[in-house]
Amino acid sequence: MAQHSIAWGGRRSPVLGNRGVAAASQPAAARAGLRILDAGGNAADAAVAAAAVLGLVEPTSTGLGGDCFCLFHEASTGEVRALNGSGRAPAGLRLADVAEGWERQGVHAATVPGAAAGWEDALARHGRMDLASVLEPAIELAERGTPITPVIARAWASQEELLREQSPNGGELMIDGRAPRAGEIWRNAGLARTMRDLAEGGAAAFYEGAAGRAIVEVSGGLGGAMTAADLATHRSTFEPPISARYGEATVWECRPNGQGLTALLALRMLDGTGMAELPARSAEWAHRALEALRLAFADARARIADPAMAEVPVEALLSEEYIAQRRALIAEDAALELATAGELAELPGGSDTVYLCTVDEEG
Repeated sequence: MAQHSIAWGGRRSPVLGNRGVAAASQPAAARAGLRILDAGGNAADAAVAAAAVLGLVEPTSTGLGGDCFCLFHEASTGEVRALNGSGRAPAGLRLADVAEGWERQGVHAATVPGAAAGWEDALARHGRMDLASVLEPAIELAERGTPITPVIARAWASQEELLREQSPNGGELMIDGRAPRAGEIWRNAGLARTMRDLAEGGAAAFYEGAAGRAIVEVSGGLGGAMTAADLATHRSTFEPPISARYGEATVWECRPNGQGLTALLALRMLDGTGMAELPARSAEWAHRALEALRLAFADARARIADPAMAEVPVEALLSEEYIAQRRALIAEDAALELATAGELAELPGGSDTVYLCTVDEEG
């Protein structure tokens, strides 16, 4: 029997299984992924199930009203495929609307939610199970209720005032007018109904049904430009991924407008600097990684955009010439006072989201 070595530096034992792996920021989401794997689903099925649960238990970072990006690796061929499930801005949105009083949480910051179509398309191209089956764990939890974890409770509480004063339906994300507390059971009947519509009628039922009509109504009431046509014409796109080498590994990411370029930039800067020889999580190791990430985020904020509307010079940013310039800014004994973008551009930006990963028996 072959023996395997597990490199593990934590204090708790890793969770091991023989049907696959589901890793997510919330245990409930990982459990949903494992449930689908145990039922015979593959990695794509498990990923959609986990993503749907994250929208319920971690709405501070993700949800059915947002987007999705997916990388799918097929072990039998070695091929990596990318799905871009992000929505576009409303066709009627004017530059002046955005330029005057831009607010990251305002109505003009909202784009067409791409997650519903992205989930459906990921399953159609890569999955084994239907949408109704993989959404069932999330629907059950939304109806029955699930406890909220301390980290999410804290993030939720920080948004209480925003939900209470600026969201037309913020009360639906509250319990007795406040954010759910750690350990409290959270139910979301409205989300359950929306996911049931999606499960039964597919993405078209979401974009052209009750959810789509509500999105248009709320957007219009706040002065937004979202229309029924914006929702009905949304489509996912399948694009070639981008990659970079780090040591002996090839790391793959979705191309812009996805944010994966950030990771590739940081890894390229760190490659060849002797990171592998440094003690993991030592001060020197952390300093070097943080400096590379600061520089990578500065470049990403400056250059990542919709490639249909702006030039995103991926190859130039990942070129050895440019990476060498950026790598030279990392000093061994001092931090950069301010990490700024390289000579290619400068534009502000910033956001946060979730990540999940699933693996099935076939790899």
